[in-house]
Amino acid sequence: MKFFAKKLIAVLALVPGLVFAAEGGFPLESAPERADMSSLQNGAKLFVNYCLNCHSASSMRYNRLRDLGLTEEQIKTNLLFSQDKVGGMMTTAMRPDDAKTWFGAVPPDLSVIARAKSSPAGTGADYLYTYLRTFYADSERPTGWNNMVVPNVAMPHAMWQMQGIRTAKFQDVDDPHEAGKKIHKFVGFEQVTPGTMNQQEFDTATADLVAYLSWMAEPAQDARKKLGVIVLLFLSLFAFLAWRLNESYWKNVK
Repeated sequence: MKFFAKKLIAVLALVPGLVFAAEGGFPLESAPERADMSSLQNGAKLFVNYCLNCHSASSMRYNRLRDLGLTEEQIKTNLLFSQDKVGGMMTTAMRPDDAKTWFGAVPPDLSVIARAKSSPAGTGADYLYTYLRTFYADSERPTGWNNMVVPNVAMPHAMWQMQGIRTAKFQDVDDPHEAGKKIHKFVGFEQVTPGTMNQQEFDTATADLVAYLSWMAEPAQDARKKLGVIVLLFLSLFAFLAWRLNESYWKNVK
C-alpha cells in the first residue's frame, strides 16, 4: 500500500509540469476580477460579436442573459442575429466541414471552456486571459497568426482590430539545462500597427470577455456560493446548539 501511495504522489507531483508543458510553457497571468454586471454585459457583447461567429455555446440560451440585468428587448436589439430567437441556444452558423477546411480543426464549444481549462498552472480564467492577449502576427502560419500559450494555434486573432498587429521577438540564448545548446527565448512583443484600443483598454475588454466566459461556464455560481455560506452558518448554529444540549443533558450524570 505504501508503494502505491509513493507512486501516486510522484505522479501527482509531475502533473503541474505536464500541464504547463502541454500549453507551450508560457506563464499564465492572473485574470483581473471583473464580476460586476456592466463588465459581464460587455463581455457578453464581445462574445457574441467576436467568438460566436466560429464557436458555439450550445449549453447557453440567450434568455439566460437576463440574469446579467438585460431585458429581452436589449438582448434582441444588441445580441441577436436575425435568425436567432431569445429562447434559442447560442449556436454558430458555421458548418463543421467548412471550419475544418478553413482552420484545420472544428472550433470547440465554449459553454464550459473556463472550467475545462483550469489546471495546476492556473485557473481557466487565467488561461483564457493570457491566451487571448498573446496572439501575434506570423506569416508562416496559414491564418497569419500564432499564439504564445498555444504555439501553432489554428485559431486566428479574432480581436486583432482592437489590439492592433504586433509581432513576437525571440532571441537565441544558452540552454541552462544543456551545455552548448541554444534555445529560442521569447523576449517581448513589438507593435506594428495600432489598434482601436490602447493596451490597457484591450486588457480591460479581454478581462470582461473572460469574466463572461467564466460566468457562462456556471451561471449559478453566485447563487451556489451564497447558498453555501447560508448552509455553513446553519450547520455552525446547529453544532453550537447540539453542543449546549449535550452539555446540559450530561451535566448531572456522574
